[in-house]
Amino acid sequence: MSEVVLYRKYRPHNFEEVLGQDHVVTVLKNAVKLNRVSHAYLFSGPAGTGKTSVARILARSVGCEDMDLSEIDAASSRGIDEIRALRDAVRLVPFQSPYKVYVVDEVHMLTKEAFNALLKTLEEPPKHAIFILATTELNKVPETIISRCQHFVFRKVPESIIRSSILEIAKKEGFKLDDEAAGLIALFADGSFRDSQSMLDQIFSLVGEKVITGAKVREFLAAPAKNLVDNLISSIFEKNIEKGLAIIDEAVKQGIEIKLFLKFILRNVRLVLMLQMAPDMEKELETFFSKDEFQFLKKHVNVFSNKELGNILSVLLDAYDTRTIGYLPQLPLELALMKMVSENGVKK
Repeated sequence: MSEVVLYRKYRPHNFEEVLGQDHVVTVLKNAVKLNRVSHAYLFSGPAGTGKTSVARILARSVGCEDMDLSEIDAASSRGIDEIRALRDAVRLVPFQSPYKVYVVDEVHMLTKEAFNALLKTLEEPPKHAIFILATTELNKVPETIISRCQHFVFRKVPESIIRSSILEIAKKEGFKLDDEAAGLIALFADGSFRDSQSMLDQIFSLVGEKVITGAKVREFLAAPAKNLVDNLISSIFEKNIEKGLAIIDEAVKQGIEIKLFLKFILRNVRLVLMLQMAPDMEKELETFFSKDEFQFLKKHVNVFSNKELGNILSVLLDAYDTRTIGYLPQLPLELALMKMVSENGVKK
């Protein structure tokens, strides 16, 4: 395996390789094709969704060579002096390209004075300059800056796309992931390609095997064992509070983070509701789970009504959103279980 980390090795190099951001890519490709490229862009969205990669691709698409591409990390170069230096450099014509492109990453980190200096440049930019600002915290970017840019919002990448991507990468690197392993990594990545590839990199290095199973990935990610998740779900559908409390107690003894445990419960109960309400989506939903896991959850379809399942998910979601302290972190889940199986809660 190459010593280059995976998220750099498999970074997209053209618009066709960008996944999960079609709404951005389509507009930018057309802008380049029609020669209607703006002088300033703002890319906002979660980390690891492709903002910097798309910025580099856009720069190459307008003919910007490496000598005329400047990348600035606003987290470390956030003061007015750095922006003044940028403003002076912008006036100089490109070395060997039609455009000079400036990519300012984490632009929300700039100081107020630096933003004011940047604003003046954005208001009257030279014809040969293109600015691409990227941020994970749009709320910290002044409205005056936003209004002078074409704004594109990058979305979290769907689990299905991340799952397919890491399976392909694993194959290229000489590894094999089973369905459960791929699904777990996609879940933990939380919509970030970079996080999924970083996790994959670590797993390849630490597991030391060419075939990587869901059990190995659960161990690496400190995720709850499948049987714990399944047994708690069974206790909910059986309305068996004693069994459910025993499972929660076992999870605590194993040192499993209760919020993470709840995340798996929510994910799986939601699948039951989706299968029940939209059976035509079964093939699509099946791709997120191992075969055993999917068949187990499918058995619980139509045990409760759609409304009852909705109430269960609402109770679980409230428990997930409850702010817990170090003392008795399992209490919100225990109370949720009691509410779901009590006579005053969900009824069959």
